[in-house]
Amino acid sequence: MGVEVITLLFFGFVAATLGVSLPGLLNMTAVKISKERSKRDAISYTFGALTVIFIQTFVAIFFAKLIDSSPGITEILHEIGLAIFSILTIYFFFFAKKKEKKKKNNSGKETSPFIYGCLLAAINVFLIPYYVFLSITLASYDYPIFEILNTTSFSLGVVLGSGMMFYIYVALFKKPSREDAFILRNINYVIGSITGIICLITIYKLLS
Repeated sequence: MGVEVITLLFFGFVAATLGVSLPGLLNMTAVKISKERSKRDAISYTFGALTVIFIQTFVAIFFAKLIDSSPGITEILHEIGLAIFSILTIYFFFFAKKKEKKKKNNSGKETSPFIYGCLLAAINVFLIPYYVFLSITLASYDYPIFEILNTTSFSLGVVLGSGMMFYIYVALFKKPSREDAFILRNINYVIGSITGIICLITIYKLLS
């Protein structure tokens, strides 16, 4: 039992490291908050995001139990993700810059970084099918991932791997360079491009 728990913790860590290694909505937003606010706010944002990621992993494993009897669930998740990421793409390309300019001119209260992390992670449903697929794959190799202790262990591994990647992204952009400065000045367009690419991938999956 102990070996299975540790093994699934490791699998969750590796899966999250691979899943969050490429620039994405959550890790690039962590960079943005670290630069525009503070490292402390970036940490608070990360804890908010990780809290929801833990819950999402549990939900993904639950969906994995039902996926054989209801294959349409994955398609529904893709459709929800497409709608959400389409809205985000429009927001980051056309409205985020205007909103930032207004913030600079006003001294109102900003959204709590922790709450912001929770909200962004909650709408980032694209990873749920990823963990559904991994759960089914692990189960097919006789790993008892559907047992509550093992589900918890795998989810903790995902949280640890995701947290490490967020930290790496923030650390990579700590020292300014010309390339970093360009990316940070245009970070809303970077995030918008990422969500746009995800939309295209989702459309492809729905059509294929």
